[in-house]
Amino acid sequence: MTPTTSTDSPPRSTPDGTAAPAAEDLFVCALPEIANAASRVAAAFRNENGDAVDAAEVRAVLQELADRIVAHRRVPAPSAVTERAAGSVLARHLLEQLRAEVIEQWESARTPPPVSDALLTLRAMENVRSELEPDWSEHFASRLAGPGALDLVVEIAHDLRSPLTSILFLAETLQRGQSGEVNDLQRRQLGLIYGAALGLSSVTSDVMELARGGDRLVDKEPGPFSVAEILDSVRDIVRPIAEEKGLEVTVAPPPSDHRIGHAMALSRVLLNLTTNALKFTDQGGVEVSARPTDRRSIEFSVQDTGRGIGAGALESLYQPFRRTRARREYCFSGTGLGLTICKKLVEAMGSTLMLETSPERGTRFYFEVELPPAGGL
Repeated sequence: MTPTTSTDSPPRSTPDGTAAPAAEDLFVCALPEIANAASRVAAAFRNENGDAVDAAEVRAVLQELADRIVAHRRVPAPSAVTERAAGSVLARHLLEQLRAEVIEQWESARTPPPVSDALLTLRAMENVRSELEPDWSEHFASRLAGPGALDLVVEIAHDLRSPLTSILFLAETLQRGQSGEVNDLQRRQLGLIYGAALGLSSVTSDVMELARGGDRLVDKEPGPFSVAEILDSVRDIVRPIAEEKGLEVTVAPPPSDHRIGHAMALSRVLLNLTTNALKFTDQGGVEVSARPTDRRSIEFSVQDTGRGIGAGALESLYQPFRRTRARREYCFSGTGLGLTICKKLVEAMGSTLMLETSPERGTRFYFEVELPPAGGL
């Protein structure tokens, strides 16, 4: 005797207890079990939503889903779903309901279908689900190629930077024990969290800066500031990273502290250079210094005790979006944005970013900026 399938099961109510499908909910499909399931899903959907949803649209989508499931049981399957179903929230919801209804039919049938047949149907449903998923990569690529690409990139970076700033603040607060006692392991883990968040925050800032040209001085007009406060701020920000690696960060402020210049750009350059120096230093430490060269100018430098920069990396050191040949090649990230931004900001302040490097002495980035004394400050 030929085994019966789920289509032999007697009429029953839909999963939510509604009556069997009405005549207008009946579907035509090469697989009776799929047709029955589609009919019941349509009836349940209409009973649940009433006039809030277009019944004709629901039926059309269900019919297409049923036809696609049958098509995917054949090899090769015909063309993909229509534009109406692709990426549709309704289509994905109805497919899940359809799948649940088919499985329920199998479970309630007097004799379930052969395992191989059931797997073929489930695999076909999974293929249809994949068709329904929107191709976000293609959509994103089209947006990046459009006229609003720059605004999109800046918006994404800005959305990332805000929560990262919160993570930095909370991790540092917890690590210092300001919210309660922490043990050594927890302090180390918080240091790792802080370092990772600072790295991501730097990348988002670099993206935003590069999108604006990379040489944008936020404080367009020079103003009075404390050089010592900037150096102390840089040291405080990177302290968790240094402590995690067992490194020391020292600062050397100038004798004449209060100057007039672009404090925000200066702080950003020194922070980026110091963060990168710590990343590529395993023993010793990093010194951030500000040495007067005359009454109006100061030379800033970030000196590390790392392994130096290889000759191969020097050629493309300041190029954005470069591809590194080694995982530990000297750069802020695989994109190479950090040093590019530093170079542009230093140039915007009227100077040039220079470097000295060797395996014995490490690497020293330095630049000289004209910063007149701030009057009586």
